[in-house]
Amino acid sequence: MATRTTIRKRFFALAAVTAIASLALTGCASTETESSDLGELNVQFSWIKNAEFAGEYFADSNGYYSEAGFSSVNFIAGPTATAAVVLSGEALVGLSDPIAVTPVILEEGAPLKIIGATYQKNPFTILSLKDGGNIATAQDLIGKRIGVQAGGNETLFDALLAANGISQDQVTKVPVEYDPAPLVNGEVDGFLAYVTNESITVANLGFEVTNLLFADNGLPFVAEAFVVTQDSIDNNRAALKSFLYATARGWKDAIAEPNEGARLAVEVYGKDLGLDIGKEQQQSVAQNSLLVVTDETVANGLLTISEAMQASNIATLSGAGYAITADQLFDMSLLAEVYQEHPELLE
Repeated sequence: MATRTTIRKRFFALAAVTAIASLALTGCASTETESSDLGELNVQFSWIKNAEFAGEYFADSNGYYSEAGFSSVNFIAGPTATAAVVLSGEALVGLSDPIAVTPVILEEGAPLKIIGATYQKNPFTILSLKDGGNIATAQDLIGKRIGVQAGGNETLFDALLAANGISQDQVTKVPVEYDPAPLVNGEVDGFLAYVTNESITVANLGFEVTNLLFADNGLPFVAEAFVVTQDSIDNNRAALKSFLYATARGWKDAIAEPNEGARLAVEVYGKDLGLDIGKEQQQSVAQNSLLVVTDETVANGLLTISEAMQASNIATLSGAGYAITADQLFDMSLLAEVYQEHPELLE
C-alpha cells in the first residue's frame, strides 16, 4: 500500500554536524524576488511524493519556478534527516518542522532557520478505531498500547504525554514500523499517524476511526516548514525569496484545484509509487481545509507564520524541554518582503 504510513523519521535528531558545505544553489543577494540566473533548485521533501506537496508540483508544472529564475527543479523524496541534507548543501530548502529542527540547532549548534510553513496546524494524531481503543481524549491514553515508531517519533509522543501530565509508565509504548496494520489487526490500541493520511487510509478500509490531534492537545506547531541555512539567508536571499514566491503561487493553485494536485502526485511526480487517486484526492482536500488555509493565512498570506503562531510553537517546544527563542528559530523577513513586493498573492 503506497501511502505515507507514518511520520517516518521526520523527527530524527541528528548526529553531530562536522562541517557545512556550500549550498548547491548560488545567486547574488537581491531585494527582488525574481532573478534570471539562480541555477538549479533542490528541495528536500519530508515524505514520499504524494499529494502532500501539491503546491510545489503546481509551482513546477506551471512554470513558476522557471519564471522565478531557476534553471531546473529537483524534488528529493523523503523521509530522511532533512536538516542534515540542508546543512550539507544538497538542498537549498528542506521541509521539516520545529520539533525536528530545534534539537539540531541547540545541541549541534547548526545555523538553521525556518522561513515559512505550508501547514499552519500540524497533522499529527493518535489514530484509533472507534470500536477499539477509541482514544478521544489525552486521558484515554492511560493504560493503552500505543504504536510509536523508533527515533524522533518517540520524542514527539513523549512530549504529548508530558503536555498532558501523563507519565510514561502509564502508557505501553509498542515499537512499530510504518504501516498501520498493527492498529487494524488489534495489536495496538492507538497509532502515531497523520490525520490527513493514515486516518484516511484506515477509514477507507471500512473502519470508523477516532483521532487525538496533537495540535488540540497541548502540542500546536507548524509542519512542512521550510528549513534553510543562515548562510543562504545572508548570501543567497534572492534564491530563497524566489522559491517562496513561486511556492506561494503554487499553493494558491493547489487550494483552487485539489483534485489536480492529487493527479499531479499520482500521474506525474509520484507515478512510480502506485498511489491511489481517490485517497490522494481526499488528502488534498483535507489538508487544504484543515492545515493549509486558516484565518491567519487569509489575512497574512499562505506559508506565513504569525508572531502569535511563533509564540505558540516556542511554548510547545518549551513543554518538550527545548529552550529556544523565536528569533533563534524563525526568520519571516524574506516572506514579508515577498508579500510586500507581490501584494497580488493576497488576492
